[in-house]
Amino acid sequence: MSSVSDRESLPESHPLQQLTRLVHHLGEELAMFRKRALQAEATLKGYENAKASRSGDLFAEQRVGELEKENADLRSRLEYATNETRAILAQVRFLRQQSERPVTGAQAVVANGSEPTRASKSANRGRGSR
Repeated sequence: MSSVSDRESLPESHPLQQLTRLVHHLGEELAMFRKRALQAEATLKGYENAKASRSGDLFAEQRVGELEKENADLRSRLEYATNETRAILAQVRFLRQQSERPVTGAQAVVANGSEPTRASKSANRGRGSR
């Protein structure tokens, strides 16, 4: 009896879905940070080329400094998001492994409550003799 609905009703299923959504959102955020960093680098190169061709722009150096600072900030945020994504992916892999593990032996009996274990049988025998 291992249908999809049984798997979705497992307690690990809900956190697994949340983690999957979180990983997806972090991946999108990571792509956005990467895109912004590449745009900042392209803009910086454009300013450097413009500065080399003309020296009349007084604010170019200031803008380049601001862009370099923003680029460094974006890189650190990108690295943080990458590390967080990797950590969440590791958690998702662990939860998937746990949810795919077959339930065996006494765990299966206790989980569905159909038959007590040996220890509980002997404990019940002791109660009846009093």
